[in-house]
Amino acid sequence: QVQLVESGGGLVQAGDSLRLSCTVTGRTFGDHTIGWIRQVPGKEREFLAAITWITGAPAHANSVLDRFTISRDSAKNTAYLQMNSLETWDTAMYYCAARHGQVLSSDYRQYEYWGHGTQVTVSS
Repeated sequence: QVQLVESGGGLVQAGDSLRLSCTVTGRTFGDHTIGWIRQVPGKEREFLAAITWITGAPAHANSVLDRFTISRDSAKNTAYLQMNSLETWDTAMYYCAARHGQVLSSDYRQYEYWGHGTQVTVSS
C-alpha cells in the first residue's frame, strides 16, 4: 500500500508562486512514478506533470510547461510541484498520485494511489 500526503496549497494572488509537496510512504521499493493532477469542480481531472522516482526523469503537460516544474527529493521521499506566474484559472484541487513502475503516463486513470488533495486558489 502507498500513502500520499499533499501540502503547500493556499490562497495567493495572480502572478504569485507556490510550491506543492507530496510525501510518499509505503511499500513502493522506489519503483514508482509520481504525478500531479488537478481538478476543478464539474470538470475532468487534468494531468500536469510526472516524474520517475529512480531516475528523476520529468514530463510536463504542454499547458503548464513554461510555468510549472516537477521535481523530487528521494532522501525525503517527497515530490514537488513548483508553480510560477499563477493565474486565476489555476484555481483547483491539486492531487498527487502514484503508479508502479517508471512510466511517465499523462493519463491520470493509470495512477493507482491518490492523496486527498490540496486546494490552490488564485485571486485576481
